[in-house]
Amino acid sequence: MTINITMPALSPTMTDGTLAKWLVAEGDTIESGDVIAEIETDKATMEVEAVDDGVVGKILVAEGTENVPVNDVIAILLEDGEDASCVVTPSKVEGSKPVSKEKSPEVVVANAPVTLNDNNSDRIFASPLARRIAKDKGLDLAGIKGSGPRGRIVKADVEKGVASHKSQVVKPAETNNSDMKINIYGMAYTELPNNNIRKVVAKRLTESKQDVPHFYLTIECILDELLAARKNINDKANGAYKLSVNDFIIKASAMALKTYPEANVSWSDDAIFQYLKADISVAVSTPNGLITPIVKAAEDKGLKDISAEVKDLAGRAREGKLKPEEFQGGSFTVSNLGMFGVKEFAAIINPPQGCILAIGAGEPRPVVIDGKIEIRTVMNCTLSVDHRCVDGAVGAEYLKIFKQYIENPVSMLV
Repeated sequence: MTINITMPALSPTMTDGTLAKWLVAEGDTIESGDVIAEIETDKATMEVEAVDDGVVGKILVAEGTENVPVNDVIAILLEDGEDASCVVTPSKVEGSKPVSKEKSPEVVVANAPVTLNDNNSDRIFASPLARRIAKDKGLDLAGIKGSGPRGRIVKADVEKGVASHKSQVVKPAETNNSDMKINIYGMAYTELPNNNIRKVVAKRLTESKQDVPHFYLTIECILDELLAARKNINDKANGAYKLSVNDFIIKASAMALKTYPEANVSWSDDAIFQYLKADISVAVSTPNGLITPIVKAAEDKGLKDISAEVKDLAGRAREGKLKPEEFQGGSFTVSNLGMFGVKEFAAIINPPQGCILAIGAGEPRPVVIDGKIEIRTVMNCTLSVDHRCVDGAVGAEYLKIFKQYIENPVSMLV
């Protein structure tokens, strides 16, 4: 009896998804645990594994098709002794449509052997990260031999290919862009299709800005003691780890919430939820859009552990490899644009949270200390607050406590 392969629910809130890529073809023999497809959800691109053994008899949903409802049949698997005549095609998936994809100009790699890692001459198996690195480096995957399962190209293969063929890559000559369009004002442009992540982020932030009564509080923090403590800790680590200013900010945010839990809240129509732990969402920019992985119970973790966790979460966020529970939820968000030289900004609240803290760049400024003007490194921090659950005095008190932790970093360690 044939087996239906259906669109999986990869998160508790997922209702549909985009079938980004098939990693198998009709006629392929697969085993339970084999990665067969890549599904793009509202926050990440995730690999889907087969749960049964068999032969792929029919692929019903083409790769690149968006808005495929959860539990819709996307392919049919044949068991032993069955052939294509056993396939009964279900009704067509409704409400889904293929996503148009722009074609990239070809990149020729001189003297590179063509080694396709699949029985089908027109398919190349590669992980999403490997494809992204290859695209960024202008490397043709057809010239790379995969070392992963069933000859799949993985990150290490691409990095090796970049190193060995760096001098051989021939950049394509500039050509007229056939996808170029002209608007009513005579301006030339090309269309970049929105992925699910950008659509969901746009929808949620629009709703947040329209429905949540924001107000903003800004405070200045002197960073000199924090910078000195960071340098001292990193010097003594001898390269074993390296703390960033952002690691201190995450820790201080969490400690301030622990000290003053009135700010660790979110709004609902029936009640204000006051959270028992400071689960800090950290805004991370990825090629597919903004995502906020969570450092859970950050107030209970040391700076070294926070640093390692943030690096791991941010890396996997950019690869689209986060688990739903690693980016869904959180009680408070930190968004840091200081590394880009942004002095000050006001962020949009990440619903359903009640606050988001926007961090600007630390810069030398004149400040008055004991009646004298001295130069100190000063950082602007702006708290965006949901006025339904956090009053002005509560927000101000939270920032006062946050400032104390930032300006006296040793207090975070006791």
